Amino acid sequence: MGLDLDLDLDGHPGLLVRPPRARWLYVLAHGAGAGMRHAFMEEIAQALAAEGVATLRWELPYMAAGRPRPDAPAVAHAAVREVWRAARARFGELPMFAGGKSFGGRMTSGAHAEEPLAGLRGIAFLGFPLHPPDRPGIERAAHLARTAPAPLLFVQGTRDDLAALPLLRPVVAQLGRRARLHLVEHADHGFEVLVRSGRAKAEVMAEVAGAISAWMARRSPLRRSGTVRKKSGPR
Repeated sequence: MGLDLDLDLDGHPGLLVRPPRARWLYVLAHGAGAGMRHAFMEEIAQALAAEGVATLRWELPYMAAGRPRPDAPAVAHAAVREVWRAARARFGELPMFAGGKSFGGRMTSGAHAEEPLAGLRGIAFLGFPLHPPDRPGIERAAHLARTAPAPLLFVQGTRDDLAALPLLRPVVAQLGRRARLHLVEHADHGFEVLVRSGRAKAEVMAEVAGAISAWMARRSPLRRSGTVRKKSGPR
């Protein structure tokens, strides 16, 4: 478990949870309707800490100001870049990933598609909002092709009504080998599960965190003692 540390990220509020032996940093934006202190954000930060992943949660301008309406994409994208630069200046010794819950993840990938985030190892989406409820479509995924060559991880519940699987699967497939889809059985857009599923919320959070940490490990092999082990020559 880690403790929340309040930070200022170039004028944007942030919360850092860094386990003692952190291996990676995940810069994590919140969803449209709830900020960085929402229960889900705290739960996933603690679950990731147990996997050796430090998280840097932060608030988009509208949420920090207490406004109900999300920022326009241009404003959100600018905030993503400002927070990323501030995070990299302070924690750049760790391999850095970005992403977020729903709207926050989509704004992060949109910012990277417009102007690459320096040093980014990959983007992890916690429930990519492919379309509004009851309005299926894939327009929100149009920018994802421009995030290349960044690796992408989509963690989605099988009951997510903002990402119909018959639409999402082809979107991920078209992005090629750099994109991966991890499905969480019985989970909705908020990763809540029905009681009859037999799954506990803690189990779901552990699965999500495990999927993210395993994906990070494949994209940033660990170094020991600051060096890379060299292969020995023939004897």
